[in-house]
Amino acid sequence: MTARQEQFSLAFVRMIAAAAGCSIKSHETDYDGVDITIASSTEYVKYYCPEFELQLKCTTQQSLLRDSDFLWRMERGPFLKLTHGKRYNEAFLGVLVIPRDDEPLLRTGERHLITRSRMYWEHAKLLGEIDDGAASKTVRLPRTNLFGVGSLQSAMQRVGEGGVW
Repeated sequence: MTARQEQFSLAFVRMIAAAAGCSIKSHETDYDGVDITIASSTEYVKYYCPEFELQLKCTTQQSLLRDSDFLWRMERGPFLKLTHGKRYNEAFLGVLVIPRDDEPLLRTGERHLITRSRMYWEHAKLLGEIDDGAASKTVRLPRTNLFGVGSLQSAMQRVGEGGVW
């Protein structure tokens, strides 16, 4: 099940990135707390070919949804890597919420590909800080931060224009 979730989350991001005109760079290892890099071949005000890194998670836990947020617990080590202040590339956390095991991940037809999955994401700098000595931290991903074509293009433009989070 874990491998299926990992592959589905990568495929989900790849479809959105392709539709947004971006490409994916894979990482051989997860040493730096990220799974993939999303890159653009567009020229923006400050940068040509901007990119940012994304840490992916996947869950069936619908119970983590609140009225305005999705709650996700991160272990201390991965949290510190993702939010490290000296990180060269911008970094984001994305959590894909998929249907329960007894529901199909997607439906296909001659005219459609439908999934009840959705990804909430947030810039690592907005995840806050972890308390000294804490083994983990629960982060809040706003439910308005849905990973989609428009939000990916907006984030890439912000990175390309040297925006600050």
